[in-house]
Amino acid sequence: MAKAPEDFLSVLNTRSQDIFRKIVERYLETGTPVGSRDLSRLLSVGLSPASVRNVMADLEDLGLIAAPHTSAGRQPTQQGLRFFVDAMLEVGAVNESERSQIARQIEGQTGKLEDLLTEASSLLSGLSHGAGVVIAAKADMVLKHIEFVRLDATQAMAILVGQDGTVENRVVPLPPGLTASALTQASNYLANLAIGKTLAEARAALRAQRAERLTELDELTQKLVETGLATLSEGNAMQAPTVIVRGRSNLLNDAMESEELNRVRKLFDELERQEGLIELLGDAEKADGVRIFIGSENKLFSLSGSSVILSPYKDANEKIIGVLGVIGPTRLNYARIVPVVDFTAQAISAVMARKK
Repeated sequence: MAKAPEDFLSVLNTRSQDIFRKIVERYLETGTPVGSRDLSRLLSVGLSPASVRNVMADLEDLGLIAAPHTSAGRQPTQQGLRFFVDAMLEVGAVNESERSQIARQIEGQTGKLEDLLTEASSLLSGLSHGAGVVIAAKADMVLKHIEFVRLDATQAMAILVGQDGTVENRVVPLPPGLTASALTQASNYLANLAIGKTLAEARAALRAQRAERLTELDELTQKLVETGLATLSEGNAMQAPTVIVRGRSNLLNDAMESEELNRVRKLFDELERQEGLIELLGDAEKADGVRIFIGSENKLFSLSGSSVILSPYKDANEKIIGVLGVIGPTRLNYARIVPVVDFTAQAISAVMARKK
C-alpha cells in the first residue's frame, strides 16, 4: 500500500527533503539519474559526496529513489514522484503569452463541439510537447429538426439535426399498417414536441402530455411516436465516449528502446478501443480540479508507463461532460503543465456556458 505524503514528511528532515527535491527536479529537467557528486555541487548548503550518498541511501530504503539498471546515479521512483507531486510541487500560474494563446484559439472556435475539442487537444499538445487528449461523454443532442422517412413497410429512417449542426440518422421500426399520412403526422407531432429539447427531455415531455394530447393521434401514430422516441434515446445512451488525441509523435522518438515503443503503441491502441474511458470519465465526475496519474496509478495508462494530467470541463448546466489533458513521460514538467491544463478546461467550460 502506498504511503501518504505525511508519512514521508514525518521521517525526512530538511536536508533529506532538499536532496530529494534536487534529485526530482534534475530528473524532470534532464530525464537522467543524478549522482552524489553532482548533487553535492547543486545543493546550496555544502555537503560532501559521501554525506549526500548517506542521505540517498536512506531515500532509496524508503522507496523514493532507485538506480535504473547499473547506473551509479539515482532517479525518483513512481512512489517518489507521487510524493513530490502531492507534497512538494509548486504550481505556477499560466504565463500571459500562453493565457492569450489559449483564450484566442479556444474562444475563436464557433463551429461544432468536436471542432472545439480537437482544437483544445492540439493546443495542449503544442504547449506541453506531449500528446493532448480529450475524452468526451456523448453529449445529448439538442434538436433543431426531426422527421421520419419511410424505408420500407417495417422501417423508417429518423433524421435528427442538432442545433450545433450535427446530423444523425437512426433506423426505427414501424407499426404494421402505418399509413403515409400517419407517418407525416407522427413527424409533425414529434417535431413540435422535441425541437429545442434533447431526446431525454422530449421523452419526459411526452410522458407529461400523454393524458392531455393522446387523443390527437390515432393508435398507430401514438405507437410510432412512443417507440420511436424510446429507440432513439436508447441508441443515444449506448454510444461510446469520443476520444481525441493529438501529438502522438511527441511520445515517440528514435532514442526509445523497442520495449518503450511497444508500451506507448499499446496505449494508443487502448485509447482507440476506448478501454477504460467510461471509468476515467466516472473518476472525473468525482474529481475537484486537476488530477495527476503517474505510471500504473490508472489502468488505462499503466502499461505505457506514462503520466497523465487531466482536468474536467463542464457544460452550460455545470455538469461535467468530459476531461482534457496531457499524456507524457513521467518526467513531465508538472509545475508548468498543471495550470495550463486547468486553464484550458476553464476556457472550454466558459465557451460551453455561452452556448446555453
